[in-house]
Amino acid sequence: MLFIDFIKHIPKIEKEKLLSTMAHIKMAPFERVASLDKFNIDYKNSKKAAVLILLYPKLGITHMALIERNAYAGVHSSQISFPGGKVEESDFDLLQTALRETFEEVGVPSRKIKIIKPFSEIYIPPSNFLVYPFLGFCSEELQFVPNAKEVKQVLEFPIAAFLDDSNVKQIFINTSYATNTQVPAFVIDK
Repeated sequence: MLFIDFIKHIPKIEKEKLLSTMAHIKMAPFERVASLDKFNIDYKNSKKAAVLILLYPKLGITHMALIERNAYAGVHSSQISFPGGKVEESDFDLLQTALRETFEEVGVPSRKIKIIKPFSEIYIPPSNFLVYPFLGFCSEELQFVPNAKEVKQVLEFPIAAFLDDSNVKQIFINTSYATNTQVPAFVIDK
C-alpha cells in the first residue's frame, strides 16, 4: 500500500468499529481462545503494558515496525513484538507508556508520532499482561536506533503483508512454557 493511500484512509480507520475478541481469536492458539473471553481476565491482578503499532513510509510504501526481543530468562525471550512494554509509575497514561517504550526500544521520539486510535486490549496469559495497543504513524522515513539491552533487531515489513490472509499459516513452535505448540503465525518472506 502506498503511504499516500494509507494517509487517505486514516479518517475511515478512526471511525472503524473495533472487532475486539473476534479479531484476537484469528491469531490465538486454539488452547488460548477461552482465555480471551473478557470474563476470564483478572483485570485487577494482571500487569499492564502498552505497545505501538507504528506505520511509516519506506520508499513510498507503508511499512510497520516490529522488534525481535533479546534472549533472556523470561516468557517473551526472543519473541517478535511491537515496540512497547510495562507501565511505569511515572507514566501519565497507557499512551505515554507506548510512546516512552517506543523511544526506549527503537529510538523514535514521540514528537514524530501521530496517534490514530487505541485498539482493544489483549490478555497474554503466560506473563499475565493485559496489553493495550495504539495505532500511530510517522510521516517521514525512520532511522531506528535499537536499544541493545532489549532489542536484537528492528524488523520492517510492508503493511500489505499483514493484510494478506494467505500469509497466515499454522506452525509448530517451542516456547518457554510449552513445546511443539501449534499456533497461527504470519509467514512472510523478507
